[in-house]
Amino acid sequence: MASEHDKAVLWTIFNPTTPFGDIPGLNEEEALTDDDCSFDSNLLEQVKNLELKGISAAESGDLKMALSHFDQAIQILPVRASAYNNRAQVKRLQGDTDSAIQDLEQAILLSKGTGRTACQALVQRGLLFRLAHRDDDARADFERAAALGSMFARQQAIILNPYAALCNRMLSEVISNLRNPKVPETQ
Repeated sequence: MASEHDKAVLWTIFNPTTPFGDIPGLNEEEALTDDDCSFDSNLLEQVKNLELKGISAAESGDLKMALSHFDQAIQILPVRASAYNNRAQVKRLQGDTDSAIQDLEQAILLSKGTGRTACQALVQRGLLFRLAHRDDDARADFERAAALGSMFARQQAIILNPYAALCNRMLSEVISNLRNPKVPETQ
């Protein structure tokens, strides 16, 4: 297991524009939550129940019903990010990636880029960007989600970092040369 110092060195290698030791999200172990305190508790309970029903419907393959539940949740509390994030997943499963990205952008906007929903939306949008070969956009989203504490996003950001790719290629060559040393030919 890497020490905190090792992690700081790796972060600096893979994120050269970040000051050494400034490692966003490295020590964040606590679970992220969304700040729902500004919503009416009765409406919030209704919306959460609709979202649970939507998730259940999506898991059972009834995407039309899932979409209906998420649409209802959005109608009740249109300024709450979570239902947009969940609806985006259904749209993605239906193959409508453009609408899914729009919902994810709305979730990120409404969450102000913080909390559990923002982290999930950034990861999902990063994955969609990656599938669309928009690696710079994907890396930016993964870096933001990593700063919120997502280990998966941190791994993806490292994979997409051009410095990391160069280091991995060089390391692979060194290991390959160690395993299969070139013996000079004798005359």
